[in-house]
Amino acid sequence: MRSVAITNIGRLVTNDPSLGAGLLGELRDAAMVIEDGRVAWVGASADVPAAERGIDAEGRAILPGFVDSHAHLMFAGDRADEFAARMAGEKYAAGGIRSTVAATRAATDEQLEARLVALAAEMRASGITTFESKSGYGLTVADEARALEIASRHTAETTYLGAHVVPAEYADRGKTGVDEYVNLVKNEMLAATAPHAKWIDVFCDRGAFDPDQAREILLAGKSVGLAPRIHANQLQHGDGIRLAVELDCASADHCTHMTEADIDALAGSNTVATLLPGAEFSTRAEYPDARRLWQAGATVAIATDCNPGSSYTTSMPFCIAVAVRDMRFTPEQAIWSATMGGAKALRRNDIGHLRLGARADLVQLTTDSHIHLAYRPGVNLIHSVHTAEDFA
Repeated sequence: MRSVAITNIGRLVTNDPSLGAGLLGELRDAAMVIEDGRVAWVGASADVPAAERGIDAEGRAILPGFVDSHAHLMFAGDRADEFAARMAGEKYAAGGIRSTVAATRAATDEQLEARLVALAAEMRASGITTFESKSGYGLTVADEARALEIASRHTAETTYLGAHVVPAEYADRGKTGVDEYVNLVKNEMLAATAPHAKWIDVFCDRGAFDPDQAREILLAGKSVGLAPRIHANQLQHGDGIRLAVELDCASADHCTHMTEADIDALAGSNTVATLLPGAEFSTRAEYPDARRLWQAGATVAIATDCNPGSSYTTSMPFCIAVAVRDMRFTPEQAIWSATMGGAKALRRNDIGHLRLGARADLVQLTTDSHIHLAYRPGVNLIHSVHTAEDFA
C-alpha cells in the first residue's frame, strides 16, 4: 500500500460539511493522507498520521478536481468568423452547427483525436480531472460511431448526441426528411454508437428537436442501456426541463429560460440543472439566475460546454468567475457546482469531493483560498493538478 501525506494546506475543500465548515466542508491548516489513490484521512495538519511520502502544500488551498459534465470535444475546424459576426450584432442560432458538421465529416480519425487530446490537456491544466464528451458533429452512422469510439479512449463519460441538429441532407426535405432522420437516430445510429457510449442526449430547442422527438429518442436510448441527459431551454422557454424530470435525466443542461414551475420540478427531482456560463458569455445571451435554483433546493452544476460555436473554452476557473459575476452564484456555490455538482450530473459518487474513500483527484492553487478563482478572473491560479493514478 502506497501512502502520501499532504500537509500544511491553507484551506482544504472537502465538499463534506461533516468534515469541515459550511457548504464546502472547509478545513484550515489541514492535511490529508492518500493511500493507493484514495483519500484515507483528512484533518488538522498537526494530527496527520505517518505516511511513506510527504508533500508540503506550503499554505496553498486544495480542492477536489473540477468535474466537467458537459463538453463537445469531437469536432474539426472552428467558427471564429461566426463569433466575430455575433459580436457585431448577429444572433446565435442552432443552425451554425452545420458548418462544424461539414468540417468534422471531412477530418481523419487522427485529426479528430489530436484535437480531443489537445483540448483535454487544456482542461487538465485548468484543474478539470474528469470530463464528459459528446458526439453530435458527424450526424451519420459512421461518423457518430467513430467519434464515440475515439472519445471512449480518453474518458469513460461519453455521450451519444446524434440528435444535435437535423443535418441538411434530411432537413432540406421537410417533415419527411426530419422524420427519417429521427428514425435513423433511434435505430441504426443508436445501435452503432451504443457500444461506445454511456449516455444519450438530445438538443431539445428551437431549430433542433421538439419535445416529442426528444422523448422518442431518449426512450430508445434508455431501452438499450444508455442513461439520458438533455440540452434544454437554451434558446427559448420550452418543455425540455419538464421532459428531463419526466424521464429522470441525469441533467438538464443550459436552463437559460426557466419558469418557477420548471425550477420547482427540478428541485423535486434527481435531475441536475447544469448551467453553462461560457455559452451565455460567448453568445451575449441572457444569463440564468442561479440563486433561484439554489433557493428552491435544486442541485446545480457548472460545466464548460466546450464547443467551437458557442463556448470555445476549456477553463473551469473562467466559468466559475462568470457564474459568480453574472449568474449570481456565491463563490462557495460556484466551487461546489464545478466539483460536486458536476459529479452528481454524471451520477458519480467517487469524484467531486475529498471524503474518505474518494478518488484523490485534486487541484492545488497558487493561493490560500478558493475565493480567488472568482476574485481574480483571468489569472492562472492552478499550481498543480493530480488524479488518483498519480498516487497509486
